[in-house]
Amino acid sequence: MRAMYLRVGLLLLLGLAAGMGAVLYLSGGGVRNGWKFESYYRESVQGLDVGSAVKLRGVTVGQVSDIALVSAAYPAAMPDDVNDPRYRMVIVRITVDPAKAGRLPKFDQLAASGLRARVASQGITGLAYIELDFVDPAKFPAEKVPWQMRDAYLPSMPSTISRVQDTVQELAAKVQTVDFAKLSAAAQLVLDDLHTQLRAADMPAVAAELRATAAAIRGLAAGQPAQDMLTAATRAADQVGATVARLQPVLAALSQTMRKVDDGVGDLQHDLGPVLRDARAAMANLRETSEMLRRYPASVLLGAPPPVEVGR
Repeated sequence: MRAMYLRVGLLLLLGLAAGMGAVLYLSGGGVRNGWKFESYYRESVQGLDVGSAVKLRGVTVGQVSDIALVSAAYPAAMPDDVNDPRYRMVIVRITVDPAKAGRLPKFDQLAASGLRARVASQGITGLAYIELDFVDPAKFPAEKVPWQMRDAYLPSMPSTISRVQDTVQELAAKVQTVDFAKLSAAAQLVLDDLHTQLRAADMPAVAAELRATAAAIRGLAAGQPAQDMLTAATRAADQVGATVARLQPVLAALSQTMRKVDDGVGDLQHDLGPVLRDARAAMANLRETSEMLRRYPASVLLGAPPPVEVGR
C-alpha cells in the first residue's frame, strides 16, 4: 500500500511540475522587447486581462502588458475632486512586436495618422482584446491629458458595444421627451376631421361619377371618329417614313456633289494662283510704262528719256 501511495504522490508531483512548466513556457512566449504604448478608456474593459491579444486588422501583433486605473498610475496628476471623470479612466499598456507589426510611422505621428485602439469582444466567450485600426482622426480626436506619460501615447476610441449603448441611451432620452398624450390627441383630431370630410363628400356619388366618366372615355375611344383619327394618323406616319426613306439617297447624292464642288473649287484656286500673280505683275509693269509715257512722251520716238543736266 505504501508503494502505491508513493507512486500516486510522485505522479501528482510530476503533473504539478509539468503544469507549472507549461505556464512558465507560455508566459515566456510573450512580447518582452517591443514597442510600448498606453491608452486611456472611459468605458469598462471587462474581459480584458494582462496577456490579452493586440490585433491589427485581425493579425496578432502584440499583447496587453498592464491594466490599471489612471488614479493609481498617475496619482500626482489627479485633482482633489473625486467626482472628476479622470478617476474613472482606465489605462491599458500594450507591447507591440515589431516583427509582427512591420514598419510604422514615428510614434509621435501615429495619432495624427489616425491609429486608434479600442476594446473588442471575442464572440460569446466574454474575453476581450485590443483592436488597432486607422480611422479618421477628426472623427475620433486624441484626448489631451495633463500628466507626463510613461510610454508612447496611443489614443483610443469607443468600442462598438459602447457606441451602440450610447445611441440607445440617446434614443431613449429623446423618446422620454415626447408627449405621447398630446401626440395621441392630435392624431385623434386628424382622424375625426378626415372622417367628417369623407361623410360630407358623399363618396358613393363621387364613385358613381368616376365610373360614368370612365365609361364615357371608353365609349369615346371605341367610337368610329376616334378609330378614323387613329387610322389617319397611322397612314400619315407611314407616308412620312416613306418620304424620309426616299429622301435619304437624294441627300447622300447632294452631299457627294457638294464635296466634289469643294474639291473643284480648291483645284481651281490652286491653278489660278500663278495666273493671278502674273497678271498682277503685268499690271504693275503697264502702270510703270504709262507713267513713263506721261512724263516723257518723246521716249516713244527717242528711246530713253533725256538725261538730267547737272547744275540746272
